[in-house]
Amino acid sequence: MKEVVHEMFSEEQIEKRIAELAEQISRDYSGKKVRMVCILRGSVFFFTELAKRMTIPVTIDFMAASSYGDSTDSSGSLEVRKDLDDPLDDLDVLVIEDIIDTGTTLRKIKKMLMGRNAASLKVCTLLDKPARRETEVEVEYIGFTVPDEFIVGYGLDYAQRYRNLPYIGRLEFIEE
Repeated sequence: MKEVVHEMFSEEQIEKRIAELAEQISRDYSGKKVRMVCILRGSVFFFTELAKRMTIPVTIDFMAASSYGDSTDSSGSLEVRKDLDDPLDDLDVLVIEDIIDTGTTLRKIKKMLMGRNAASLKVCTLLDKPARRETEVEVEYIGFTVPDEFIVGYGLDYAQRYRNLPYIGRLEFIEE
């Protein structure tokens, strides 16, 4: 089986959209301190570029969590592989995701983090895939909406490959 990546969003399109999101978020959080929480691993490229463009004070933290384990079906429980290092008490929290598809993991992360006394909690995702949504979840900031296709690049992977592509593409599997 051969793998081919078809570009969906160029590096320039992504950079432009990240700058727009950073401007909007900076306006919305004007006068506040924001804790940006990066959901590892796929979000790290987006998270870094977004944080660099913010014009408000931010602190950062990282979390690795999954409802899927090694399966493509949700287990129903949230597995936290790496928790936050610092408390969220009375902070305005902005969770950064690479892609929202079923919404299952994000819903559980939001519930868990709000239980830690955050003043507010919003979500920013680079990609939204609403066709796969199984759980309604509010996402305040969306980079791009994508169809129900396998997406790689700019942090998103297939079997840990393609994360370092500077663009976002659709992965196609071709019989040889």
